[in-house]
Amino acid sequence: MAEAEVGGWIRERNLRPFLELLSHYVGYAFDATDWATVARAVEETDDERADGWYAYPLVGEAQQAEVRRARSAGGDEVSVTVHGELSRELRVRADTLLSAHSMT
Repeated sequence: MAEAEVGGWIRERNLRPFLELLSHYVGYAFDATDWATVARAVEETDDERADGWYAYPLVGEAQQAEVRRARSAGGDEVSVTVHGELSRELRVRADTLLSAHSMT
C-alpha cells in the first residue's frame, strides 16, 4: 500500500454515516464515544483556515486512515480528506462514500 489521499466534501448531516461506513471498511469499530468526540471537535473547524481542520484516526486491524474534516464557512458542507497508506480498494470506497454523502 502506498501513501494516498482522497478528498472532497459531504453534507454535514451525513458526516456520522460517512465515518461509520468508512470505519467499517477500515476494520475499526466506530462507536458513540467516537462520534461524540468528532461532533464536538468539528464545531470549531473552518476549511478556509490551514489550522482549522480536525483529524481523527481510524485504526483497524489491517488498515488505518486519518480522516481530516472542516466545516465550510457559511454552508452545510464539510470538507473531508482521507489520508494514509490506503489500499486501492479503500481509496475507491472512500471516493464513492464522498460522492454518495455529498448528495441530499
